[in-house]
Amino acid sequence: MTAPVITFDRLAYIDRLKEAGFDDKQARAQADALDAALRDSVATKADLKELAGELRTEMANLKVDILRWLVVTQIALGGVILAAVKFVK
Repeated sequence: MTAPVITFDRLAYIDRLKEAGFDDKQARAQADALDAALRDSVATKADLKELAGELRTEMANLKVDILRWLVVTQIALGGVILAAVKFVK
């Protein structure tokens, strides 16, 4: 996946925390933690589109595999039926 492109104004966040009663050290620690969490664990729309494309490809491959299995099974079943008919005659 690509690196997320998320805008996070750390200074504005720190100022808000200070206004809410946090001291400078606490506000900076909170801002650093939130910034790291946003960069490391948030999926962007581009990430989701890439994953959706991969899933579509995988589903198409599975569909082909299922159809192939179905055709082979039907051919084998046809052979068994023909053998049974010849055996009965």
